[in-house]
Amino acid sequence: MALKRLVQAAIAAFVLAAAVPASAQQVLKVGSTPTGVPFTFLDTKTNSIQGIMVDLITEISKDAGFKVQIEPMQFSTLIASLTSNKIDIISAAMFVTPARKEVIDFSEPFYSYGEGLLVPKSDSKSYTKQDDLKGEVVGAQVGTAFVDALKKSGLFSEVKAYDTIPDILRDVNAGRLKAGFADYPILAYNLKQGGFPEARIVESYKPATIGSVGIGVRKGDTELLAKINASLAKLKAKGTVEKILDKWGLKAQGT
Repeated sequence: MALKRLVQAAIAAFVLAAAVPASAQQVLKVGSTPTGVPFTFLDTKTNSIQGIMVDLITEISKDAGFKVQIEPMQFSTLIASLTSNKIDIISAAMFVTPARKEVIDFSEPFYSYGEGLLVPKSDSKSYTKQDDLKGEVVGAQVGTAFVDALKKSGLFSEVKAYDTIPDILRDVNAGRLKAGFADYPILAYNLKQGGFPEARIVESYKPATIGSVGIGVRKGDTELLAKINASLAKLKAKGTVEKILDKWGLKAQGT
């Protein structure tokens, strides 16, 4: 009996010891979008989500001591997926806004930008502000800070909500939409690839909505948020964040 108890105790000790590294390397599900290049996009060669936000959360996870599993989903479903525990982290081109902060918590921001104005190349006007398009039909991506601001402005006869930014690009490129508003870096990157030759960004336009991108976690998940912020600060100090941005053609900005 003594030998049996000794064996049982040894097995229990082994199981407990084996569980320690497993808990230290927990796998967290990260919601990301397949259509936000260069921040996030679906790499068809590897059938995986890639981009700035994937590189960033991967580096953060290495430093903070957890693993990540990237879950592709539409931008408009990210917050609902987080609050319903389908994912643990949002790492996408998502602005930190007061309305969103009421629902989820955000890390310290790491990049700031505003909306870009997209029009057909046949339209050569030098628009500088939204008022210049008063009464027109314009488009923006559903769930973004831009679409809400455009609707609240009351300037436009209609604000069409699109599922993805490439959908906006296609309609403007084909002349089906007068103008589209979307994340400037994403529009610029897409146009550089040459897939929308009949569309252009209006460089004279000054954005009305400028925001900062952060990583989202569930309300009250203070331990995870603290880990992410601590690792993000280290990566900024080491120049890793700047290297990631440079890899995807963006310059580091003060936030």
